[in-house]
Amino acid sequence: QVIALINELLALFDGTPIDIEFAFTQHEGKETLYLLQVRKLVLKSAPQNEADQTKAIEHIAKHIARGFTTHPFLMGKRTVYGVMPDWNPAEIVGIRPKPLSLSLYRELVTDAIWAYQRNNYGYRNLRSFPLMPHFFGLPYIDVRLSFNSFIPADMNDSLAGRLVDHYIDTLLEQPALHDKIEFEIVFSCYTFDLADRLKLLGDKGFSANEQAEISESLRRLTNKIVHPHEGLWQNDALKLEMLQKRRDALAGSNLDTLERIYWLLEDCKRYGTLPFAGLARAGFIAVQMLKSLITVGVLSQNDYELFIGSISTVSKQLGRDRATLDKATFLARYGHLRPGTYDILSPRYDEAPDLYFNMDDKVEKPKESAPFSLSLAQMRLIAQLLQTHNLEGDVIGLFNFMQAGIELRELAKFHFTRNLSDALSLIKIYGASFGFSPDDLAYCDISVFQELHTAAGDPARILAASIENGKARYAQSLTVSLPPLITAVRDVWAYEYPETLPNFITQQRVVAAPVSAAHAHNLAGKIVCIANADPGFDWIFACSIAGLITAYGGANSHMAIRAGELGLPAAIGVGEVAFGRYEAARELLIDCALRQIEVLS
Repeated sequence: QVIALINELLALFDGTPIDIEFAFTQHEGKETLYLLQVRKLVLKSAPQNEADQTKAIEHIAKHIARGFTTHPFLMGKRTVYGVMPDWNPAEIVGIRPKPLSLSLYRELVTDAIWAYQRNNYGYRNLRSFPLMPHFFGLPYIDVRLSFNSFIPADMNDSLAGRLVDHYIDTLLEQPALHDKIEFEIVFSCYTFDLADRLKLLGDKGFSANEQAEISESLRRLTNKIVHPHEGLWQNDALKLEMLQKRRDALAGSNLDTLERIYWLLEDCKRYGTLPFAGLARAGFIAVQMLKSLITVGVLSQNDYELFIGSISTVSKQLGRDRATLDKATFLARYGHLRPGTYDILSPRYDEAPDLYFNMDDKVEKPKESAPFSLSLAQMRLIAQLLQTHNLEGDVIGLFNFMQAGIELRELAKFHFTRNLSDALSLIKIYGASFGFSPDDLAYCDISVFQELHTAAGDPARILAASIENGKARYAQSLTVSLPPLITAVRDVWAYEYPETLPNFITQQRVVAAPVSAAHAHNLAGKIVCIANADPGFDWIFACSIAGLITAYGGANSHMAIRAGELGLPAAIGVGEVAFGRYEAARELLIDCALRQIEVLS
């Protein structure tokens, strides 16, 4: 009936795109369809014709169908594609990134680095598998690859395959968990509550012996990572120093602009995103172990928040420095940051400081967090737990690891983004020498600069060809609409937005007006709404904001950690539909303890 109604309306409106609202009533077993309203859709440009749209969707459907078959080098019978699992592209580069942003993220993280470092940490070898396919420029995570990469390398194939299939089945049953897979679906490390969590596998056909095998495998892997003296994360922390030394050497060299671009990005991979991937893994393990201490009754939720609040990351230091440093010193330290880390069109702090800060205003130094401490009884209980669970180290070593894991993850991000930001600035300079604007360069692929570094050629023609090709590809991206989670080939043709469960941070409550982060000088006392946010958005925390809402973001994302540090009420990853509703409201209530967001007016 609905399709018949649409066809009738399209005939009446002469094929013009329309927006309709309809309802069904049911009386004495009879359904009646009512048209409530219909209006023309106002479009900035003519819609893509049906034949081209169909052809594009058929290409996507064919590509996705490949993922729903078995692969000789992968565990699991099929996959799912999502914009938020694992290295969540929706949060980092957005759902429709320009070609330069997309290719940079692939080059620096998702094509190879992600798998290389995960394998280094004791997980299954997924090298040569790109994690992030894209469908006409819309990036997705191949969830089967992600699930495979969380399997310890020493687990037998039969058990690993069944575990991957179980993870995928769980996600299909509960799609709202797509941004919480590491906390709610997979077993990626040993925790103090692991035995109880593994019991759920009994209902899915996993025997007690298999549960014990999974537990032992995760214990061995976790001990190698958290070891107080030989933990893998410590070597990664040392690489950050090498990144800074090499960056200083490049700055003092006589290398030309193109060669600096090449080496800034090469070093960014080897000494930046590679150790960052490892330290991010340590950070995830730290948070899971900390939360498991709540589950087993050793820590309270308040203890957890005090611990997170006591952590001193780069982002927290930015707030202190904003209040105490002069403009020049502040920008020398933080000037490389930019909202949209991979976006050449996003100004750095030092390129447009007035866009982000009113540097003439005096800012109060952030209040110090309440101190965190363990009671003697808690220390004894944790010492007993470490011994009972055969985990390396002592109580002090464990908490040192958990603190370092979270702090170093943010520090690594701060250092590698400097290389990336400097490279983007040099790309603008190099492109301008051939008459290309930053808007033009946003459409080129990063591989063009690698090619220009390696081979002799006409830079103007090579850049122009890449830009032209990128513009055509991006125009196609704008005509494609896909769901945030693709669970079957049919989802390409028609879909509903899945339910999203926000990640509430702290136990605080706030009532305030929502405001977009675009209004840089009107954030104080407001609930700031950002679709997706990376470290470049840390400037907002120097503006005395009242709360935070993001459309995309996971339970352990940068913004989640940042809000926890500051004790700021936040709802991270509310979903695209709800985000639009909250951003358009005049007054909102966020009650994190009750896990509620209400539009008050």
